Amino acid sequence: MVHIRDLALPDFPLLLAPMEDVSDPPFRAVCKANGADLMYTEFISSEGLIRDAAKSKKKLDVFDYERPIGIQLFGSDVDTMGECARISTEAGPDLIDINYGCPVKQVACRGAGAALLRDIPKMVDMTAAVVRNTPLPVTVKTRLGWDDTTKNVEEVAERLQDVGIEALTIHGRTRVQMYKGDADWRLIAKIKENPRIRIPIFGNGDIDSPQKALEYKNRYGVDGVMIGRASIGYPWIFREVKHYVATGELLAPPTVEERVAMCRMHFEKSLEWKGQRAGIFEMRRHYAQYFRGLEGAKQWRTRLVDAEQPEIIREILEEIIAAEPVMVG
Repeated sequence: MVHIRDLALPDFPLLLAPMEDVSDPPFRAVCKANGADLMYTEFISSEGLIRDAAKSKKKLDVFDYERPIGIQLFGSDVDTMGECARISTEAGPDLIDINYGCPVKQVACRGAGAALLRDIPKMVDMTAAVVRNTPLPVTVKTRLGWDDTTKNVEEVAERLQDVGIEALTIHGRTRVQMYKGDADWRLIAKIKENPRIRIPIFGNGDIDSPQKALEYKNRYGVDGVMIGRASIGYPWIFREVKHYVATGELLAPPTVEERVAMCRMHFEKSLEWKGQRAGIFEMRRHYAQYFRGLEGAKQWRTRLVDAEQPEIIREILEEIIAAEPVMVG
């Protein structure tokens, strides 16, 4: 098993990445149902929590069916991050995670997320402040460095472990790369092989198939992998990876009935958590992924997106099953 302090995870756990506007409770529910071992909230602005911003506070919602669940924070001020660790602890997660990897301008150009990779002393101080302000395990997600000339994640791993983090997830790209090119896991493997490192090391970046998950497990020796974009509209990636790692055999892809059932579950959870108006609106971004490759997918997606009443959406989902469409791609 893999341990994050007293939190016991299965051997080679699969983590759901914290993705803004994606990794909310409805999405986490379908990923958990398909085998995700550890999940994280969307990343939460520490400044937003301090201001008592409604959107930031709403992201603190965690539910028992999600456990183990981590709340992920980002920010640019050391004291604020410490205070937000205390606030987040009161929401009852299993751990607190710090985002030192987000590359988007709205975050990095305000001195948060991946920007901290250019100020390691401040990163260390911020991490120590979070550790001091919560009794929960603290973990970190980061990148290889700011750019190709400053890949400093080896130093980051040692220094953050020294101030108390209990697991580290590394995305195999720099901030400058954003999400372009291939993720480079060689430095991740080097950190895992470092005799000074005693905490779990999880790899992230480009895990989009069971075959790649097992290949990277064997090649780079990581304790587990974090899956992000490949799970959007395809939460079955978790069960498929688990089965392949355990048996070496590929599971059959989800049937039309399974696709509809999971989409319906996602939809109902969205209504429950967000209310009817927001639940219907925000679900629209997911339909294309759930039915990608399905005969007539564009037509079904258009009708689902245009529907404004829950009962109409439920009827369309039933129609998809009754039509018995085949997979064409």
